[in-house]
Amino acid sequence: MNRKSFFYTTIVLLPFFLYSCATVGIEKPNYKVIEKKGHFEIRLYKPQIIAETIVDADFDNAGNVAFRRLFNYISGENRKKQSIAMTAPVNQKAPSEKIAMTAPVNQQQAAENYAISFIMPSKYTIDTLPEPLNPKVVLRQIPARKIAAIRYSGTWSQKRYQKHKSKLEALIKEKNLRITGTPIFARYNPPFQLWFLRRNEVLIPVE
Repeated sequence: MNRKSFFYTTIVLLPFFLYSCATVGIEKPNYKVIEKKGHFEIRLYKPQIIAETIVDADFDNAGNVAFRRLFNYISGENRKKQSIAMTAPVNQKAPSEKIAMTAPVNQQQAAENYAISFIMPSKYTIDTLPEPLNPKVVLRQIPARKIAAIRYSGTWSQKRYQKHKSKLEALIKEKNLRITGTPIFARYNPPFQLWFLRRNEVLIPVE
């Protein structure tokens, strides 16, 4: 990421991360580690609900486009699913709802684009989550699944991601596992976090 891109990312995401830092105990996905070797793990994830948006951008800039869109949704750009008493005149609308931030923020290839997603807090179901007002944000249920993961620190560059994705794919092959989904780039920290303190992961669904 060049200096200009980093500055833009920080400015765009500042409200997002101030909000997340103000939230006590950021919720992370619920999973069970069934095998571990260094930074490599095989995990069993429980079902998840995500808010997702597809962006037409390259690897390094996809987050710049998507984060604001998703942050707006959890900050109140949504419509609560609830019954409203009839009034006259008919001009009442359902209130919005703020949704607590979770980690990580996931990025994965979607055809020629990238899908960026926030994992929704576990207290919600697909029926109780407020409806996004932006049609480019969609809610999606992901079933329980097995994930091969490799953890690393450092920059969010595509080169560093590809390096660790290749390591993970080699370990998956060594374990005779079958890949069943698209690799996911998971980021747990804000862009202004010191690079050597960041928690980054490559996640690949396996059979």
